[in-house]
Amino acid sequence: MTKFVGCIDIHNGQVKQIVGSTLIDKTKPDVPTTTTQKATANALETNFVSTKPSSYYAQLYKKNNIESTHIILLDSSNTQTIKTAQLALETVPFFFQVGGGINIDNCLTWLNEYKARKIIITSYLFDFNTGDFSMEKLLKIFHKCGKSRDKIVIDLSCKKRKDSKQDDQTEWIVCFNKWQTLTTLKLNKQLFQELSKYTNEFLIHAADVEGLCKGVDLELIAKLGEWVQDLTDVKIVYAGGAKSINDLAIVKQLSKGKIDLTFGSSLDIFGGELVKFEDCCKWNREQD
Repeated sequence: MTKFVGCIDIHNGQVKQIVGSTLIDKTKPDVPTTTTQKATANALETNFVSTKPSSYYAQLYKKNNIESTHIILLDSSNTQTIKTAQLALETVPFFFQVGGGINIDNCLTWLNEYKARKIIITSYLFDFNTGDFSMEKLLKIFHKCGKSRDKIVIDLSCKKRKDSKQDDQTEWIVCFNKWQTLTTLKLNKQLFQELSKYTNEFLIHAADVEGLCKGVDLELIAKLGEWVQDLTDVKIVYAGGAKSINDLAIVKQLSKGKIDLTFGSSLDIFGGELVKFEDCCKWNREQD
């Protein structure tokens, strides 16, 4: 059943809402970037910077039982960002998912020491030079996390492209490196069937519309719902472009209840004027 899911995005030690396509990782100069990416490296577009600590949002989400809420470290090598994420996790232990810089070396630290409920893995699963997906890496981290599908969320955030072989068809290419680098992995039904052996939840940012508050990607949502419809214990959390409380009903209809929806910059608790947090909580209570 489609529900509202929360987010706590952290950058430079602060809870923020940004335009996702403007976030460049300067710590990886070896990763190929386009001319446009280089030009925007110093032009991070920020929709909101909170004056409240991450613990405030942690308590708010817990109080309203907003499950599957994800904490994302947008600059995961930043010490203050890590501390801010830790504060949220310590405030409500084993309730939140955490992503951003998660790999084979630190996954158990986040799960056991920092008390995340689940880890979200993205860039670790890909070769930075070729963009190829590594099933070997997925198997390693799956085994290290106790072979538990309930400990891992696979992030398949993507960008829309026209199929090079069929001009009238749309395809969605998984991206990583702060959504700047396209991989060789395309979303389809077979991919979700294979990866669902290792997780029961996927996080998908529609990177093209993330942070813009101009509407969700309806075509992508419909396809995602179709691709996972037969996977009875698998769900998707979609993020990107949500701008109205009515988007929840739209997502529910298009996905037949298989996709949850995240509101970010449009939400009043993040300075938005389009969606009220209480309305989202009310929607969740009605679904229950």
